Amino acid sequence: MSTNSATIYLKAEQNVELQTPDVFVKDLGKLTCSDPQILAKARAVRLWQFKPGESKRQVISILRVIQEIEKACPGASVENLGEADVLVEWIDVDRHKGFVQWCKLFFVALISFFGTAFTIMAFHNDIGINEVFSKIYEMVTGAPGDGYGILELSYSAGLAVGIIVFFNHIGGRRITKDPTPIEVEMRVYEKDVNQALIATADREGKEIDVS
Repeated sequence: MSTNSATIYLKAEQNVELQTPDVFVKDLGKLTCSDPQILAKARAVRLWQFKPGESKRQVISILRVIQEIEKACPGASVENLGEADVLVEWIDVDRHKGFVQWCKLFFVALISFFGTAFTIMAFHNDIGINEVFSKIYEMVTGAPGDGYGILELSYSAGLAVGIIVFFNHIGGRRITKDPTPIEVEMRVYEKDVNQALIATADREGKEIDVS
C-alpha cells in the first residue's frame, strides 16, 4: 500500500511519564494503520529530547505531532482520536530509590495515621460523644453511665468497619472491583493538574507547537 492512501490513527493521552529523555510518537499514546511499514515509521518519529538542567515537564501540541509524522511519512494522513495536547514528564528513576524514598514514605504514613486519628478525636470532642453515650445509656437502663461499655465498644468497631467498607480496602486487598473514593478523587485531581499545566504552558508560549 502506498503512503498516499495510508491513514494513521492516533489516540493521544493527556499525561505521559517517561523514564528516558527521548520522546517518540509511540510514547504519546496508541497508533494504528493498515500499512505496518508506515506505522513503524510513524511510531519511531522523535519529537523531543529532555536535557539535564531543563524542566522535566513539557507540553506537546498534537498539531506538532501530526506535522512531524507527515514529514516522516509523506502523503500519509493522520487522524487524532485523543487529546489535543499531551503533558510529557521525564521521571528520573534513580532519584526515586534508596533510603531517602523510604523515609518519605514512612513520614507520609505517619502524617496520614496521626492526622486521621486527630481528626476523628476532634470531631468526637466537638459533638460531645461521651455525653451522648451516657445519655443513651441512662435512657435505656435508667441508671447513669459509669464508664466505657457496650455502646462505646460497638461504636468503635462499627467505625472501623465503616472506614474499611467506605475505602474498599483491607490491607492491600480490594473488597469490590469498584474504584475507591480516594482513587476517584486522585484521578479528578490529576486531570485538573494536567489541564492547569497545559493551559499555563500555552499562555507562557512554552508549548511545543507547529513551526
